[in-house]
Amino acid sequence: MGSKELKQVGLKVTLPRMKILAILQEHGGAQHLSAEDIYKSLIASGEEVGLATVYRVLTQFETAGLVKRHHFEGGQSVFELNQGEHHDHILCLQCGRIEEFVDEVIETRQREIAAQHGFRLAEHSLILYGNCTNPDCPHRPPTH
Repeated sequence: MGSKELKQVGLKVTLPRMKILAILQEHGGAQHLSAEDIYKSLIASGEEVGLATVYRVLTQFETAGLVKRHHFEGGQSVFELNQGEHHDHILCLQCGRIEEFVDEVIETRQREIAAQHGFRLAEHSLILYGNCTNPDCPHRPPTH
């Protein structure tokens, strides 16, 4: 994704937009970034882009369909590139780690439930919350 895609969605190619897009691409789907995360990354790389600009650009990207905004537990919005493929999320309530997954059984069941209630599913968001069992989780409770 680059200047061509920005132009296609009606956004002018500017240095801040390109830098923010590059940071989102650099992290791919591996990490969901907050506006503050992006801002810190810009500062660390010597860029002089204000936090308000980061928020404004992310909102423009979301409106244009380039990024998806998620509101996970804790109230902070995080962003990921919209790569066109649906996935769901599972979030550790202790360390905040987010994993993406796709499960066709869940997808099928959601469509069936919608149909049972007289709906045709247009879109949905599924977020599972739990405590990870990752031994590297800094907040993992001790096992006895």
